[in-house]
Amino acid sequence: MSDSDVTTAIQALVDRETRAWDEQDAEALVSIFHPDMVWPWPPDAHAHDPATWVFPWGRYDRERWKTSWQELFDTHTLVPNRRDTIKIVVSEQGDGAFAIVDVDTLRRDRDGKDFHWKGRACKGYTQVGREWRLILHTGLLEYAALA
Repeated sequence: MSDSDVTTAIQALVDRETRAWDEQDAEALVSIFHPDMVWPWPPDAHAHDPATWVFPWGRYDRERWKTSWQELFDTHTLVPNRRDTIKIVVSEQGDGAFAIVDVDTLRRDRDGKDFHWKGRACKGYTQVGREWRLILHTGLLEYAALA
């Protein structure tokens, strides 16, 4: 697979993930995750030192993660969901890649309280046979250039 083909495949996964968030479809969301997926989170969007990050969900558990995302979707209305791919980098071997994605997602609960995700994520992908899966996702960080 050429770098161009890999880049196209990774962008398609980023787009699938965006559609899952837009449609609040927990099943579609978990369908892109690799079984060994991990997702560390900074405690806030300015915590650039990974020594301060947390790991609330641990290794991917399909039913636990799907249930948690579905609960978020059931209790919050999606206001805007903007995601822009900044860069996709393919490994020299063509079997791994990462995408840098700027996210600005606002959800509102039934009481009108906003839940805002805004910042830059690094999403790591691995090739499994002929498919690509999301295996690592960092929580969102804000950078001076984004503010």
